[in-house]
Parts: sequence; structure tokens; C-alpha cells
Amino acid sequence: MDMFYVAVELRRNPDLLGLPVVVGGDGARGVVAAASYEARRFGVFSAMSSAQAKRLCPQAIFLPGDHEHYSEVSAEVFEVFHTITPLVEGLSLDEAFLDVSGALRLMGDGAKIAEEVRVRVKQATQLTCSVGVAPNKFLAKLASVVAKPRATRDGVAPGHGVYQVHHGRELEFLHPLAVESLWGVGPVTLEKLSALSIKTVGDLAKFDRKVLINVLGDSLGRHLFELSQGIDDRVVEPDRDAKSIGHEETFSSDIKEFEVARVQLLRLADAVAARCRNAQVGARTISLKIKFADFRVITRAASVDYPVSTAQAMMRLIEPLLREVDIASGVRLLGISARNLDEPEMQLSLFDDATKQSTANELDAAWSSTTSAIDDIRDKFGDAAIKPASSLNNKRKPGVSKWGPTDL
Repeated sequence: MDMFYVAVELRRNPDLLGLPVVVGGDGARGVVAAASYEARRFGVFSAMSSAQAKRLCPQAIFLPGDHEHYSEVSAEVFEVFHTITPLVEGLSLDEAFLDVSGALRLMGDGAKIAEEVRVRVKQATQLTCSVGVAPNKFLAKLASVVAKPRATRDGVAPGHGVYQVHHGRELEFLHPLAVESLWGVGPVTLEKLSALSIKTVGDLAKFDRKVLINVLGDSLGRHLFELSQGIDDRVVEPDRDAKSIGHEETFSSDIKEFEVARVQLLRLADAVAARCRNAQVGARTISLKIKFADFRVITRAASVDYPVSTAQAMMRLIEPLLREVDIASGVRLLGISARNLDEPEMQLSLFDDATKQSTANELDAAWSSTTSAIDDIRDKFGDAAIKPASSLNNKRKPGVSKWGPTDL
């Protein structure tokens, strides 16, 4: 999808069309989630700090973002994809791989199908997308980037819309690209490749494979060498199970007190648990993430025998981990994630032995009927209808400040 978050906001507010619009946190600790092409002309891009974006483009219009709404629109887009093929592998809210090999006889070649995808998405959502067509996933991803509009000093240049890498011409397309185009080439790897005078994918493809493995390690070295040859044998995997469900939040001012941190974690745990129940899964591992004022990040995790799906059980696991950490220096971000997801299992009754109430699994069982009632209330009246008492004065919904808070 083209500048997806911004495009959804422009659909809601057409008066902002043609203006430098940024979706993200508007505070000192905010991060750019998406920028319109008009904002990109000034060098504003996703993952940039909002402070830097404001310096580059003082006239930028910042919008806080609405992740829940973006998820709803994403579902509409994916419905369109499934009218083309059942083989759809979502990468994020705004990106997916489609295996259309089974639709070629009915709908024509890859380029024709790609154009049909664009037409159907536009008709269903009033949004635009760019499509890369290629023999494998890796090349299709790169082709989709080439297909997109481009922000230039003179304005916004329309993209190809569809860009196809034809079979037999993969290396002709791939080798002139910068080596950082390859999956797995981050800043550290790029520095190592630069030391070897490797600047393009073609340079990498001609480099001695054994030396590359010695420098980068066996796994990464082999991976990058194969990509430089245009080799990617991975299939499109529809309906991939989520590996984790989580929420994290950046705060306008540092948290230095345990009780304040605990209350914020309870609010996040409530949201994560609700998402787990909605997905009909529980978690055997709950992870805690803490980012300190100096940007140092630590993670801690606890596991249980049976998957849990209530905030109370998750907090029973997380709270001892939090107590072990000295947060007096200040915490700027807290996060909780549920991992090792599985279908909920029947557990022994809590009331067989009152002494067992201390375990997370038994606490999960004790709260199961209550959380079921909570879910029913939220389904009928909305998420804000009922929440932990400690969160009553907190109007921030987990996920809303995904890209940093707005300073108030």
C-alpha cells in the first residue's frame, strides 16, 4: 500500500491532500510512522524521530495515528487480495505476498493480475497500492519498491504502479541495486561489506563465497550470497500463525516508581490478554521489555506449563520480573508480549486447594469466567466500557501511542 497510514487519514480528511502530512508521535519522544510524499520531499521518512522531522519540515502536519482504524482498513484490503487467490501471506497491515500461479489461466499473466489487484483495491477502499511481479518473493518485494511513487525536489513523481521482473532477467534487475537492498544487510553488515569494497548486489555476487562466509558467518554469508544470485525458494505461506502478541508504550516523562510502572503494565497486560482471547490463544511465555532514559533496553521473560490469557495471570508472571529491576534512573518505555502461543487448555480447579492460588495458571483459571463477561461487555459497548480500576484516570488506549506520545 502507498503511504498506508497517511492515505487512510487523507481518506478521512481530504482537505489535507497535497500537504506534508506525518502520522506518528508529536512529542519530543515521538517517531514517524508514515509520511506523505509531500513530506518525504523534505527528507522525512518512517522511523525518524519526530523532532528531526519537524526540523526538516517545520510546516508538517502531525496526526497521532489510529492503529485500530488502520487494522480495520487493512482487513478490507486483504479481503480484496483473497478475491484474487487464497494464497496470501501478510507481512504487515499494508503489505502482503500473493501467489497467483493458480490464477494465470483465468486472469492472464502476472502483470495483468497485478493491475487487477490495483483496480479492485482502489474500488473497495479508495486507496492505491504498488505491485511487484517476479518469480520469487524476494524479487517481488524489491520490484514493489520500484513501482512506488517517488518524492523529488521538484514534486511527487508517479510510480509505475506495477513493475515486473521477468523470468530470465532477474540478475539484470538485481545486480545494479545497492547492496543494502538485500534482506539482512543492516548497518553493521553494510559496514563489513563496505570494507570489502562491496557496494552493489553485483559486487556481492562476484565476491568469493568462502571469504564472504568467513567475514559474515556461515548463515548470513550463505543467505546473502544466494540472494545476490536471485535465489529465494521460500513459498507463500497463507494464514501464518502469529508468533507473538504484544503492546509497548513510550511515555512523555520518565517513570521512576515501581507502582507507577506496575499500573502501566497492568493496562498493557489487559490489552494483550484481550487480543489473545480474541485470537483464541493463550501464551506460555510472557516477556517484559524496559527501555531506560539512556535508551538502554532490557528484556525479561517467565514461562508456565499451560497457556494463559488473562491480565491477572500475566501480571503474576511479570510483576516479580519488574521488582528485580532498578528503575530509579527513569524508564521511557514499557512493553509486554505474549509468546509461545497455543490453544487454551483445561486446567485443574483452583478451588481444589486454596494454596495453589499463587500460581499464574490457577489465577488464569479463576479469572476465566470474569474475563469472559468483560469480553462480552466490550463487544457490546466498546473497549472503554470496562477496564482495570487503576486505569480509570488514564485515557490513553494501548496501541494508540504506538509511535510515541503527544506531549500535553
